Amino acid sequence: MFQLDDKFLQDVGLDQLPADQKQAFLEQVYSSLEERVGIRLSEGLSDAQLEEFEGIIDRKMEKVDAWLAVYSPEYTAEPIFQRIQQATNLQINDPGLKSEFAATKWLEVNRPNYRDVVAQVMNELKSEIMQNRDAILGTIAQPPQQPPASQQPPMAA
Repeated sequence: MFQLDDKFLQDVGLDQLPADQKQAFLEQVYSSLEERVGIRLSEGLSDAQLEEFEGIIDRKMEKVDAWLAVYSPEYTAEPIFQRIQQATNLQINDPGLKSEFAATKWLEVNRPNYRDVVAQVMNELKSEIMQNRDAILGTIAQPPQQPPASQQPPMAA
C-alpha cells in the first residue's frame, strides 16, 4: 500500500532532513496517520462494534477467538492470514499473528472501504506535510540581519 521510508521523505520534499531526525519524523507521521485513520474509520460504527474491535486490537484472546469462530473459523487457510504470517515470520499459533489477522478481517467485514480510507488520509497527510515543508525543515527562519552601517562597530585599521 505505502511505506514510510526514505522514498516517502523524498516524495514530500524532506529527504534533506538530518539523518538523526528522519526516523523520529517518520514515527510521528505513522502515529498521526494511525490516529486519523482510526477516527475516520470509527465514524458510523456502533459502540458495540468499537468495543469488539478494541478487544481484537488489544489482543484479548477470548474476544479474538470468539470473533474468528463466527467470521473465519478456518482462518489459517485464508490467503490474508498466510500473507501476514509470511511477512511477520510468526508461528501459526502465535497470538500476535492471530490478532493481526482478526483485526484485518474485522475491518474487511465492518469497514470494507478501509484501504480507501487509509489511502485518502495518507494523501491528506502528505499534502499537509508538503505545504509545511519549509517550516519542518526550519528554512523559514530568516538569517540574522546586519545592523545598519551607522550602528556597526568601526573596523580595525
